[in-house]
Amino acid sequence: MGILSGNPQEEPMHYGEVFGAWTYLTSLKGIISGYQTMMNHTGDADLFKFIENMVDEAKREEMEMEQLLKENGVGLPPSPPERAYSDHENIPVGARFNDPEISAMITKDIATGLVACSQVIGQSTREDIAMMFGRYHSNKAQAGAKLLQLNKDKGWLVLPPLHIETPQSVTV
Repeated sequence: MGILSGNPQEEPMHYGEVFGAWTYLTSLKGIISGYQTMMNHTGDADLFKFIENMVDEAKREEMEMEQLLKENGVGLPPSPPERAYSDHENIPVGARFNDPEISAMITKDIATGLVACSQVIGQSTREDIAMMFGRYHSNKAQAGAKLLQLNKDKGWLVLPPLHIETPQSVTV
């Protein structure tokens, strides 16, 4: 196999891996900033703790992605500034996101992140990159399950119409 035999970290990244990692890092930076802002809007202690954990995990992933890209000579995307802490009571009611809205936005982000991780896993030729994104995927799946349970417990889950009755079969 030549260049692809041996230690995966000595193999070059291909353009798909570079683009996937760089785009993922860009998204992480936006998520960290956005979630710090959402923490200022939430009044629910459980949701606040969940978001705080999501920010911590995103920061860990950010550090790993930055290290991977630096080691491979790829320039890093810009980072937005850290958000200041604010008490949600200081944000006017009509101007702040409510807890079910915040939870729904994070649910969407988790689903999008699962797809992004799967895509990088599928296009990777370096095992270390595929495994890194596999770990991120697993963490997101677990976070999604926790958030689903939180949504159910808080009554925030909006269900689509339920298909309870099945139509009678018609004989011809």
